[in-house]
Amino acid sequence: MNRHVTPLLLASALLLGSAAAQAALPDEATLYKNPQCGCCDEYARQLEALGVSVTIVDDVELGDIKHQVGLPYGLGSCHTIVMGDYAIEGHVPFAAIETLFEERPDIGGIGLAGMPIGTPGMPGPKQGDWNIYQFTDQEPSPFMTL
Repeated sequence: MNRHVTPLLLASALLLGSAAAQAALPDEATLYKNPQCGCCDEYARQLEALGVSVTIVDDVELGDIKHQVGLPYGLGSCHTIVMGDYAIEGHVPFAAIETLFEERPDIGGIGLAGMPIGTPGMPGPKQGDWNIYQFTDQEPSPFMTL
């Protein structure tokens, strides 16, 4: 095979794999947040760049939303997203969201507690591992580490 064709085929396969992962995401999401939180707006913009239409709701009691989706106590963040059949809590990296929608486990959602530096919407370089948890009915368990 031509030595110039092999890298081209590899690059094409990687691009197609990335497009397939993004294609697994739902078309729409609703992001619930505090009206003054700019990092939540940035997260929404980055999610929209992946082709998801995001509706931002900033006039609700976030505690009620977190309770309704079954978020475990003490593992919250600044925003909660309802996307497809799942809740996504906080600045969850998009690789974890793509995995969620590829695998479609029987859970309530996934989350990343706090507001870790370097995650989507949060400025700065990544500092350490991100432990993404899954939850159902306020019971957390590990989902993945990035």
